[in-house]
Amino acid sequence: MLRVASVPSAHVYVRHLSVDPDHRVIRLPDPSPGPGLPAGQWWPPRMLDADWVREHADEFDVMHIHFGFDAVSPDELTALVRELRAAGKPLVLTVHDLRNPHHSEPGLHEEQLAVLVAGADALITLTPGAAQEIRRRWEREAHVLPHPHVVEEPRLRRPRPRRSGFVIGVHAKSVRASMDPLFDIDTVVEVLPDLPGARLQVNAHTDVMTPGSPRYERALAERLRGLAAAGEVDLHVHDYLSDADLWDYLQGLDVSVLPYRFGTHSGWLEACYDLGTVVAAPDCGFYADQRPCLSFPAGPDDARREGLGQALLTAYEQRPDWRADPDQRARERAFLTQAHHELYSRVLAGSVACTS
Repeated sequence: MLRVASVPSAHVYVRHLSVDPDHRVIRLPDPSPGPGLPAGQWWPPRMLDADWVREHADEFDVMHIHFGFDAVSPDELTALVRELRAAGKPLVLTVHDLRNPHHSEPGLHEEQLAVLVAGADALITLTPGAAQEIRRRWEREAHVLPHPHVVEEPRLRRPRPRRSGFVIGVHAKSVRASMDPLFDIDTVVEVLPDLPGARLQVNAHTDVMTPGSPRYERALAERLRGLAAAGEVDLHVHDYLSDADLWDYLQGLDVSVLPYRFGTHSGWLEACYDLGTVVAAPDCGFYADQRPCLSFPAGPDDARREGLGQALLTAYEQRPDWRADPDQRARERAFLTQAHHELYSRVLAGSVACTS
């Protein structure tokens, strides 16, 4: 049995890496990040503290970092790597994000990655394009292992609801630094007259739309209210959706537009693929490497506007049928379980030959 300190272990991506009935890999539960925080909250992750490693080194065999180092300084990550080395604990890093979607500037994330990539005994990423970029930046080889399914059974194989019309969705959730939803919303509004029977649904989180909220986006909120009043968009304002409600929302769309200006990979894209909802995604990052989608230029603005319009016209006219095969998803998940077990075994044995 291999004991893995996954950072985190509660995230859906990490939970879906294992279908091992023999429990060959045990992932430690996420330590509570502190008193007074909600049960189940894993961030900020205590496992990234060198002191935690020193105190708990006898409880795990390998550390595997996925997410959660946004606010951890490069010096603190250096201390973490040093403590793992002193304890004889290998480090595996999955490079999900080559550009942090929460940071408006790339500098800090690049410094953090530089420490972790150099200190890792093995690297994983989700797409060949990302592996090529890792090779270019750091002259390191990364194992390419796909993102597991996001939607659970039995919803994974439930038929899509029958309905008429054509619904385009832009989700203006609590707006990340990487998102520019208003530009894409205005673009869709311009395109709608060319798509008879189509409509635009915009979902926004309450905090984005509420004056006085720390996340209030005044320009976005006022524009959305105006578009809704004019009948240009169906505006839905709500708090965070449960998984079941989120899946209902996504299956109510024909196309989900990802309003990103930068990024790398997307769990949202995986959920849409699970549910059979077409995604229109910018060509930043490696979304088209990850799963089937309609690509458009991330910029400049004129190219983005034209490209998004063309992507929506293609979706409207061709109605692509891109949905994950549930049985293939099950096989993929079993493959990922085995691949991670083998990689953990190799780093523990001191051999990390890459097969990507």
